Amino acid sequence: MVLRVAVIGAGPAGLCAARFLSAEPERYLPTVYEQTAAVGGTWVYTDRTGTGEHGLPVHSSMYKNLRTNLPKEAMVFQDFPYDSGLPSYLPHEEVLRYLEKYAKHFGLHQYIQVSFELLTVTSFKVTAPDSPSTEQFDAVMVCNGGRYSVPYIPAVPSIDQFQGGTMHSHEYRVPEPFRGRNVIIMGALASGVDICVELAQVAEHVVISHSNPPTVEIHNLPANVTQAPRVECIVGPNTVRFQDGQVFNADDIVYCTGYSLSLPFLTPECGITINEGRAYPLYKHVINTTYPTMSFVGLTHHATSFSLFQLEVKLALGALDGSLRLPSKAVMDQEIDKDFKTRVEAGLVPRQAHDVFPLYLSHITELAKVTRQPDPLGQTSMAIDSFLRLFSDPQHFRNAEYKVTGQETWEMVPQQTDRQKQSTAK
Repeated sequence: MVLRVAVIGAGPAGLCAARFLSAEPERYLPTVYEQTAAVGGTWVYTDRTGTGEHGLPVHSSMYKNLRTNLPKEAMVFQDFPYDSGLPSYLPHEEVLRYLEKYAKHFGLHQYIQVSFELLTVTSFKVTAPDSPSTEQFDAVMVCNGGRYSVPYIPAVPSIDQFQGGTMHSHEYRVPEPFRGRNVIIMGALASGVDICVELAQVAEHVVISHSNPPTVEIHNLPANVTQAPRVECIVGPNTVRFQDGQVFNADDIVYCTGYSLSLPFLTPECGITINEGRAYPLYKHVINTTYPTMSFVGLTHHATSFSLFQLEVKLALGALDGSLRLPSKAVMDQEIDKDFKTRVEAGLVPRQAHDVFPLYLSHITELAKVTRQPDPLGQTSMAIDSFLRLFSDPQHFRNAEYKVTGQETWEMVPQQTDRQKQSTAK
């Protein structure tokens, strides 16, 4: 019997799911539903913010000058390499080109329905608002992540008094509107640091505000950037006070504070609840323990995404075809609760329930073990190295070049000085 499988989303996770489903035509028939007009998910750049040309919300958070904050060697599907001549850190256009090539190479377009707006998804049914019928499936794989489209904006006391500009990084596209202005960046993880460095090239002054003590120390920022603890409150039309008492007159505030988990198409019949950004009950953050034929790929956050997607797809397919024997629902739910407790003890809040970074190595290794797949240890260690470099030298860390030397090993490629480059050119 061939199982009909609905795949929600044609970004990297959905393409990965379609690739492995379509590789077994005697077992699976995938149908991929994509809301936009193209594959690539969040890697599809648009100048537009708010709503797109068809009136639907713009889901991509891509900005014009974005380059990856992970080397390509750490964000690659294990069975489909990037072009060898590309540098380690890529502009977003190259990642999208890679995903388009991936879809073409594995013949995935025949399974994808683009410009498809979902109305509801249950554990076995998919309904569109303009369709007179409901499609029935044997399994559903939710691969749109729900991670990067609904901004999370923390409460700031007296923010209504602030008369400057405010935006979330989801709406950020180019630095030019901030030329000559004084800007506060709220949030100092990857996107906050990246946007801070870009704005420093045109702004008068930038303050990057982060937790106190900071999650990660940031070094070697531009000269016109100041670090500060969290914003305490607004004390005037353009005046912001921080937790250490210092004040700053700002023209703009940019929230780089992450996103709220959003899966509005899921119905209660799915057996999934979302409370404060935590989707429950998901075994290994993938399998719906109420209905194991429903899985979630790409829900996890702060990870070497492509290799992790591949492991999550393998877990979902193993549960479908019976090659992986899942524990009982009670045992899986106990493990979910234990995992969440560990995160809380590490200082995370519920909306960070699916952040894998505090348990990064153990999570990846456990998934590889359960799915009987190679552990992408080399990619994982490269990602950690890159993460540390981002915060130690955010202006120059992308100059680094990585070379894979084995399944679990890699090395840095020595960088030529300007004099060496000139000598080579002669």
